Amino acid sequence: MGPQDADGEVPNGLTTTLATIGSSFVTLLKAIVPPLIFTAIVASIANLRTVTNAARLAGQTLLWFAITAAISVAVGIGLGLIFQPGNHASVSLDDAAEPGKTGTWIDFLTGLIPGNVLGLGAGTQVETAADGAVTATTSVNFNVLQILVVALVIGIAALKSGSKADPFLAFNRSALAIIQKVLWWIIRLAPIGTLGLIGNAIATYGWSSLSSLAWFAAAIYVGLALVLFVVYPVLLRTNGLKITSYFKGAWPAIQLAFVSRSSIGTLPVTQRVTERNLGVPSEYASFAVPLAATTKMDGCASIYPAISAIFVAEIFNVDLSITDYLLIAFVSVVGSAATAGLTGAVVMLTLTLSTLGLPLAGVGLLLAIDPILDMGRTAVNVAGQALVPTIVAKREGILDVEQYESASAEDLFADDDAPVEGDATAVGATPSGTTDEPGAETVKETAAAGAR
Repeated sequence: MGPQDADGEVPNGLTTTLATIGSSFVTLLKAIVPPLIFTAIVASIANLRTVTNAARLAGQTLLWFAITAAISVAVGIGLGLIFQPGNHASVSLDDAAEPGKTGTWIDFLTGLIPGNVLGLGAGTQVETAADGAVTATTSVNFNVLQILVVALVIGIAALKSGSKADPFLAFNRSALAIIQKVLWWIIRLAPIGTLGLIGNAIATYGWSSLSSLAWFAAAIYVGLALVLFVVYPVLLRTNGLKITSYFKGAWPAIQLAFVSRSSIGTLPVTQRVTERNLGVPSEYASFAVPLAATTKMDGCASIYPAISAIFVAEIFNVDLSITDYLLIAFVSVVGSAATAGLTGAVVMLTLTLSTLGLPLAGVGLLLAIDPILDMGRTAVNVAGQALVPTIVAKREGILDVEQYESASAEDLFADDDAPVEGDATAVGATPSGTTDEPGAETVKETAAAGAR
């Protein structure tokens, strides 16, 4: 049986087909993420020995994560006070239910510790049918934060091992090149996958469920729009970057994030546009973008929990003090890392509510329209994940400004040549186009060096 639509009815064959096409595309992208992250991070760390300011880059990245998160949560709190969504909602407390997953600060520490070297886990879902038959479905999933930690440790160990690690690093570069080729076979299915995702979204998430929470949903989308189309452009202009170039280059990732509702599923495309379209060096981007995909969530971790916390407080007639608003800001800036191992705006919201001492049952009031809100949240998440590495690269003088200003969204799907020997070989590290002319590799190496 296919998924149900917003009215609880079983969709027709067309909807089921669109859902299958869209979900299959996202599943393929997610399947390539673990080996992509591991090999790209190891390769990028190996090449950081040629970058003199590697520690500064990492520090600047984390700083800008915090800056953009703080601005986003300020926007969320401001809109929450203006819209007062809880006072305009026609929902009953009888509809409230305890969330299935909650976030706690200990999740950050446990999420950092890999359960195994691959960062993989398994879960079993048990369902009981009306006739009493019990079915169990076991699925394997991966923890991106743990894979990131494992790759960082192995990459640093390889650097410390010196020449003894050269065969391993050579193998890693070759593996990454192969993974890249498979990835772009998948990426070529993007038009079909996006069509399925959009069609399924239109058919599945009807707007009827918004009636009782329309004011709340409006506040969320106004906040998302302000961050995406006002805050981010201001930051771009402040750092001397063209606004149109950013949106033209990052749009494929933002669009896919909106319809797929998955930052991790969009990660390969986000990394691709950051390097290929926005001109961020692969050595830095292959480190910063996966890190951002797990901890940089301006939509899910800043705007949404801020407005939602005010909504829940108003529903339960709880007055928030200045200290409470400061706690919301603190949780939004720092807390996304605490839920990176669990992911999801619902988990982030439970962390915020528990920190403030608000009833977690309030989360259940918002679940009915969460898929509709999640589309916009994820788009803003991914936009920020591409924005920060671009700004940091520009401020550190390593951004290929000419590539940033000239690349178009169509460049994303252009063929790559074989990776240049010794290059980071991260996603999109090589220029587009093919040539057999003598001296072409020398030109590429010179261009790559100039970009850095």
